[in-house]
Amino acid sequence: MRCLLLAWMAMAAQAAAQVPDSGRWQELRFSAEEVGLRSEDSFIELTVVQAAAGRLDRDRVLLARVKRITDSLVRAAVVLKPDAAAWPWEVRLTDDPAVEAESRAGGKLLLGRAFIARLALDDGELAFLLAHEIAHAVAEHARETLSEALLDSRRDLPLDVVEERLASDIPLQFRLSRLTAIQEREADQLGILIAHRAGWPSDASLRFYRKLAADEAGASLFASHPSATSRLSLAKGMSRLLGD
Repeated sequence: MRCLLLAWMAMAAQAAAQVPDSGRWQELRFSAEEVGLRSEDSFIELTVVQAAAGRLDRDRVLLARVKRITDSLVRAAVVLKPDAAAWPWEVRLTDDPAVEAESRAGGKLLLGRAFIARLALDDGELAFLLAHEIAHAVAEHARETLSEALLDSRRDLPLDVVEERLASDIPLQFRLSRLTAIQEREADQLGILIAHRAGWPSDASLRFYRKLAADEAGASLFASHPSATSRLSLAKGMSRLLGD
């Protein structure tokens, strides 16, 4: 009986985790290794398609800026999540106008050059955009969403089946929309903290969210996020809290 209890406790510990800084508990039913490998494979496929279309990493000057800023943010992020130091971090730039900014498990980042140009982001503002995406990775939001989709199915399904269902099942996406909203606010808060610890001034976060608010009327990726007005309010609160 004692052995069974210890085994159950070990399984429970593997299924539960806390988001850095906020301490919010997560149910994580897929391993970080499995999700990370799937993420790396899909990111390779994505970048191969972008490269074949002649859209990948064409602006070498901007790419160098993005990599320099990302390096500073990752150094701050791994203090909050030491496991992230071993991730194969990678940031790429695309000319695909449909891409604005996205992250994948294990530290894979893709930024849209048109989005950066449209908002005319300086280095500080770009740091807060990147920090938001890095925060998603550090908080393991993709792994959490997949795990919640598995729990929703009430069946033991492999990761690839859950991914397909999550991509195509609109009712499932709706049921997970509350979690998505929590994750987006969390990524804003954690991202601001990461950028602050990396030495980027909080007034750059205010400029960034003001630009998002001005851009919000357009067809933006961030339309699926909380309103830019509420995000700006959060940034102001974080700025006061961090003492900038």
